[in-house]
Amino acid sequence: MIVRTVLPNGVRVVTEAMPEVRSASIGFWIGAGSRDEPAELAGSSHFLEHLLFKGTERHSALDIAEVFDAIGGESNAFSTKEYTCVHGRVLDRDLEMATDYLGDMVAEPAIRPDDVDSERKVVLEEIALRDDTPDDLIFDVFAEDVFGDHPLGRPVLGTVETVSTASPESVREFHRAGYHPRNIVVSAAGSIEHDRLSEWITSLFPGDARPALRREPVAAAGGRRLHVVEKDSEQVHLLLGGLGYSREHPDRFAWEVLDILLGGGMSSRLFQEIREQRGLAYSVYSYRDLYQETGMYGVYAGTMPGNASEVLKIAEGVLDDLQADGPTAAEVERAKGHLRGSLILSLEDSANRMSRLGKSELVRGEILTVDELLARVDAVGVPDVARVAADLFRPEGRVLTVVGPVEDGDLPGW
Repeated sequence: MIVRTVLPNGVRVVTEAMPEVRSASIGFWIGAGSRDEPAELAGSSHFLEHLLFKGTERHSALDIAEVFDAIGGESNAFSTKEYTCVHGRVLDRDLEMATDYLGDMVAEPAIRPDDVDSERKVVLEEIALRDDTPDDLIFDVFAEDVFGDHPLGRPVLGTVETVSTASPESVREFHRAGYHPRNIVVSAAGSIEHDRLSEWITSLFPGDARPALRREPVAAAGGRRLHVVEKDSEQVHLLLGGLGYSREHPDRFAWEVLDILLGGGMSSRLFQEIREQRGLAYSVYSYRDLYQETGMYGVYAGTMPGNASEVLKIAEGVLDDLQADGPTAAEVERAKGHLRGSLILSLEDSANRMSRLGKSELVRGEILTVDELLARVDAVGVPDVARVAADLFRPEGRVLTVVGPVEDGDLPGW
């Protein structure tokens, strides 16, 4: 039921019909994120995301807010290092309206000087909130530590300095460069008609003869091995990890299985060792990020200052064991079952289906069917996961970022 069309204006439209539902989810996926900004204009993609909701020549900010409230619909957006998404969920009868409003915001944002000045204050408040939230702050610091001077090391929010100096002209220029029709994917799922949606999108985005934004891959650079940010907080926040694989790497599915058994569920090694058996943390997990030419992995835990040394030692031990000996067959099968179930359950929601379509088309240029995804997961064996663990979890490649009240002796061996 997945249909894909490339419109004359260059926009790619991908849809999946769900006849059993009465709702529709739509997303405008733009292939421009924080890594595409000049260093001196860091935060432009996120700033622009905010300004999209300040209105267009046809629709004011109040119009946008009122029309979605009046139908019980949802509209929102988010920015990442490699793309931006503006999305909504409405009743099927209101999809044309939602497409018109969201598409107009993406295609023709007003970006008025007064709006830039007022929204600048909001973004600066968001940065201040991030800085006051150690378990948010640590992820931006960690990315900088892992990637160093690579564009992926920059925070999506930008900095106080770059946001303070952003101008309407600089934001408009980022919009002109990044929001080119050939750099946009529109995905939708639910009670929809592909051809009608394509007609609406065609009317919103005129053709553009300019070349679209072309992102050149940058060699992954190393950052610092240890970074301690002393902060007056109740917990010490630890992030241990390093470089990983790109989204095109042949071992990306084996890496996903490894991440699940490492720290992706209640039966994972980290959760069992640190929380269940010893009660040393409430929040402990692992994660992975895949980008165009590289990636990274991390192990996070928040714990009381007196427990930081023990938690760090356990986390390093878990990585050491997996790096040296690999996982057990039972762990691999349990993680694969987790992935299968999560994938199938997520398909019951139109917003999840829309997101899968849009992200797959934008960042990979292909959309695997559910059966193809399940086959890739099923093909992962214990030797595959062991090979990835041996490669990624080498001690000499690890990076440690710490935020909180750190004392002497909290970081043995570092």
